[in-house]
Amino acid sequence: MTIQHKQLAEGRWSQLRFIEQMANIGSEVERSINWRIKHNDMYTQKAFERALELIDLTIDDARNKTRLREIARMREALVDFFVGTNEFSSTEASWRKYFFCFTYASRKDC
Repeated sequence: MTIQHKQLAEGRWSQLRFIEQMANIGSEVERSINWRIKHNDMYTQKAFERALELIDLTIDDARNKTRLREIARMREALVDFFVGTNEFSSTEASWRKYFFCFTYASRKDC
């Protein structure tokens, strides 16, 4: 997998607050969902890969070590939703709801 977010991977990601990191992940997940609805598998896959990349950067951020369980479980459920059998019974609406809170909180502080 090619690194899509080069500046973020070079350290800029760790300058963002956790809420901002999650809101950015949510943006990529939202794009994945929207492309999935439009039946564009290539764009769905690309947006999903970008979301995974941001999740992995979040996991690697030492400040998030107390949140690793939630982040790893979220990653697992996302992979299950997009490429697995959806054993967690996730829905597009549930993912939008999950990430909306982070988006709202990150914008509220601005």
